[in-house]
Amino acid sequence: MRNSRHLARGRTLPLLLFLLSLSLIAAAQTTFPVNGVADPRQHCYAFTHATIVKDGQSTLTNATLVIRDGLIVGAGAGLAVPADAVVIDCSGKYIYPSFIDLYSDYGMPVAEGRGRTAGFDFRAPAQIESTTKGAYNWNQAIHPETDASRLFTADEARANPLRESGFGTVLSHVKDGIARGTGVVVTLTDEKDNFAIVKEKASAHYSLSKGTSTQSYPSSLMGSIALLRQTYIDGQWYKTMPVHEGTNLSLQAWNDQQSLPQIFEGDDKWGDLHGDRIGDEFGVQYIIKAGENEYQRIADIAATKAAFILPVNFPQAMDVEDPDNARFVSLADMKHWELAPTNPGAFEKAGITFCLTTADLKEPKQFLPNVRKAFDYGLTEAKALDALTKTPATLVGIYDKVGSLDAGKLANFLITTGPVFNEKTTIVENWVRGKKFGVKEEDWKDIKGQYNLVITSADGVSKTLTLDVKSSTAANVIGKDTLTGKFSYDGNLISLSFGGRGGAPGAGETPPSGGSAVVLAGEEWRRRQALRRRWSRRRHHPSQRRRQR
Repeated sequence: MRNSRHLARGRTLPLLLFLLSLSLIAAAQTTFPVNGVADPRQHCYAFTHATIVKDGQSTLTNATLVIRDGLIVGAGAGLAVPADAVVIDCSGKYIYPSFIDLYSDYGMPVAEGRGRTAGFDFRAPAQIESTTKGAYNWNQAIHPETDASRLFTADEARANPLRESGFGTVLSHVKDGIARGTGVVVTLTDEKDNFAIVKEKASAHYSLSKGTSTQSYPSSLMGSIALLRQTYIDGQWYKTMPVHEGTNLSLQAWNDQQSLPQIFEGDDKWGDLHGDRIGDEFGVQYIIKAGENEYQRIADIAATKAAFILPVNFPQAMDVEDPDNARFVSLADMKHWELAPTNPGAFEKAGITFCLTTADLKEPKQFLPNVRKAFDYGLTEAKALDALTKTPATLVGIYDKVGSLDAGKLANFLITTGPVFNEKTTIVENWVRGKKFGVKEEDWKDIKGQYNLVITSADGVSKTLTLDVKSSTAANVIGKDTLTGKFSYDGNLISLSFGGRGGAPGAGETPPSGGSAVVLAGEEWRRRQALRRRWSRRRHHPSQRRRQR
């Protein structure tokens, strides 16, 4: 009996090891084949000696952030650095969670007909019925069956400007129609689409704009409100599975998504209030995408008890220099130009929950300058950071994945040269899912200061000038006169040119009043010197001279 028990134990251990190996193999498998040499290694990085802003309430000095395989392992002062980690010294740098935008159409296809005027076209015959094929809603502007996760395709050309403005995650949906379907949360990575998606069905979207629908109805705001209200009633009726209705895939999708966060595009103070009243009628609390004029009715806006998504698309100054043009600019327009930047501050002062978006801006690069402008009109930096990290993540239920630098979350973070909202601060790198995307890496090292610039002319005469570097893109050359040079530094190569007579001279040549130079650093300089020496030997070799003769 004793021997049999020992035999059973002896067989159990190999069996357990075999099952464990199977589980490890299964965990490592993927359905996507690698075209080339696979690299299954886990990438581990430790960012040391940084000021880490974990969230709006917690800032750590001289701290370490450790990430592995796209996830945050930990962040804290005195955190142990793993033996296999690539250590990156972030002395003097700040690390923040990447920003989140809840109102984007990144990665979505452009709807056919977008850009034309919506509503009834008097030049065309009336279109009474929908032309959409299938068992869908009777009105083309109602298409809740639209699933953004099935339409999403990563777009690096659009992702890069968003990353440069500090964003790492967006909630994307098709901005078309009255019932627009569901939104998808994605990261701004350049990996395959399946690695970008964070949450497939994160929200449901609505508006009072019929968008690209060619159907005649609705042709007015009143009609859009009536259609949206009717669809709520139809959805409730469809829950009873009426026999004579048949299958309505649109109403089925409508009912399925009512448990999701509901986002309504108001776009101005009156649109916000219209949407809130519709929501109140049917027991729905919308998250409302605002405009820029809610400050004019801030008490009514606060009474909605809604959370808001605020754009920072402030109006540009109007040209009133010419009296003939000035007479077309109303006092109301001028007051709005003056007061629009107070909108985020008014929300904060009223205690209204809100987040910020790049929506409505011509280019994402306008975002941070406009946010800084809002600071001058009442918005605080702490609230702005919350409005770009924790608040949007909480509103759509993804705070367990993004929005702070807590362990277990996606490694989405920014490395900056200072406090992120400071005007002189630059974003050096934006890491998305543990992958580095350079923004202004040349600013990692501060090269501002004065340097001796020695330039040797063709006849061997050397001249020493002072190079006054203001930033990675600006410098002055100081001699008898001060000249503004064209200067750039990308972290490895310095390029400099400054004014002279008779056009720009070659590298290392300088006329009395100026010149140009290219200063090479490290391996690049040595490589070019070696090429010059080889070329010089060939040029002066006797066999080469004979061929030339």
